[in-house]
Amino acid sequence: MTDNGTHPAVAAQALFFQVEARALLDGVDLQADHGQMVGLIGPNGAGKSTFLRAVSGVLRVQGGSVHLDGADLRSLASKEVAANLAIVPQIMPYTHGFTAMELVLMGRYPHLGRFQIEGKEDARIARGAMRLTETEQFAERTLDTLSGGERQRVIVSRALAQQPRVLLLDEPTANLDVLHQLKVLGLVRQLVDDGLTAVAAIHDLTLAARFCDRLVLLSEGRVLGEGAPADVLTPELIGSAFGVEAVVYPDPNTGALAISLIGPADQPLHEANGRPPARNGAAPHNGPPLC
Repeated sequence: MTDNGTHPAVAAQALFFQVEARALLDGVDLQADHGQMVGLIGPNGAGKSTFLRAVSGVLRVQGGSVHLDGADLRSLASKEVAANLAIVPQIMPYTHGFTAMELVLMGRYPHLGRFQIEGKEDARIARGAMRLTETEQFAERTLDTLSGGERQRVIVSRALAQQPRVLLLDEPTANLDVLHQLKVLGLVRQLVDDGLTAVAAIHDLTLAARFCDRLVLLSEGRVLGEGAPADVLTPELIGSAFGVEAVVYPDPNTGALAISLIGPADQPLHEANGRPPARNGAAPHNGPPLC
């Protein structure tokens, strides 16, 4: 239960999943309240994608539980889950030959009756989703003619066409240029402010700090830190998870935290930045002061 007596939108407790005696998830807890954006951060292999697949029901874990708005995920029919939860995967299943509009319309399937085909209202919703992601101009093009970034935005459109209450995103900005990284995360943030709940695996720590309400830092399948961005994005936790030396400071333009990565934690500073060591033992200036 949340502080106001309601169930969280997503509650994962003690999730455990292993492959060949290696635990990919080892007792992971996460809670996302309604109208909240939670960012999953951590190095490659930390368990972010595995966690999202477990929450979506695609992956059956060997221990723990997932609840959507208080209901055990295992008690819900797959169509009921799909009507309330959408996922933007890193890699989309086979899509060869489909047009962008056909893929986006697949997001309407959970809302259709048996043997029912998409109608005018479904097409309207699909086009509206594509308009939000600026992909409407690709509607009649096959997906194999689109760039990786264009295709990624179409996949986001498909998830939005589901009209979910919970949106899971696995590295949604991975193939996007910097402009569309900001636009996609800004769109998700706007939808969250309107009541959607989002859990997103985000590679860029500065973007995660800027757009997310809370962060969960995973390392080797375990939660290393969780809370507000300022509580998680500390030089100590970043160093423990990623093995790098980092400077954390407030961005003077956005007011959000920004992270400057200096180099490997076990590498001398002058080797990391390619500069000769400063005279008299003074460290060369490398950016904003640590806060």
